[in-house]
Amino acid sequence: MLEYLKYFVILYGGLFAITNPVGAVPVFLGVTHDLSWSQRREIAQKTATTVIVTLIVFALIGEWIFKFFGSSTDAFAIAGGILLFKMAMDMLSGRLSTVKISREETEEFSEEVVTLEEVAIIPLAIPLISGPGAITTVMLYMAKSHDVPGKATVIASILAIGLTVWLVLCSSNRIQERLGRVGIKVMTRMMGLILTSMAVQMIINGIKGAFGL
Repeated sequence: MLEYLKYFVILYGGLFAITNPVGAVPVFLGVTHDLSWSQRREIAQKTATTVIVTLIVFALIGEWIFKFFGSSTDAFAIAGGILLFKMAMDMLSGRLSTVKISREETEEFSEEVVTLEEVAIIPLAIPLISGPGAITTVMLYMAKSHDVPGKATVIASILAIGLTVWLVLCSSNRIQERLGRVGIKVMTRMMGLILTSMAVQMIINGIKGAFGL
């Protein structure tokens, strides 16, 4: 039991660093600046739900994706580590990773008239929060979990991340006031540092597995 609890904490911490919901607060406030608090809460709920569904779906079908494309988990780990490293470098610079969403996409959604569902799903849930890095991570962890408790732990961590996303977005105004843009950038850099170590370890594990080291 203690082993799975440790596994949950490690995976949750990694997903929190990758999804970086606090870093998404300025974007969330930007695309919802003219909406009421109840509408923002509705968007936050739909965003969190979309994040959960997206990550769980890819976690469950990841093994079949590997088999379909003839890719090993070790090769995917190396590729995923490189992707996460790119994200981490952007985050260490205090900006949102362009792997997730570009500035042009953010400005486009800020200017266009879109529905609540569109805002919640794109760009907030996908690709800003549950982007390629998060999808890659849950697929790898699920593939390496060979027993039911291990796979359940991965699902539980995804649900916990979804709840965290909902809480953070619902508290976006308060977070922005307390931390400010500078504070959010500092936290983004901290998450980037954690993500860097995860990316390097993922690449190392992939190389070890691929070459039988």
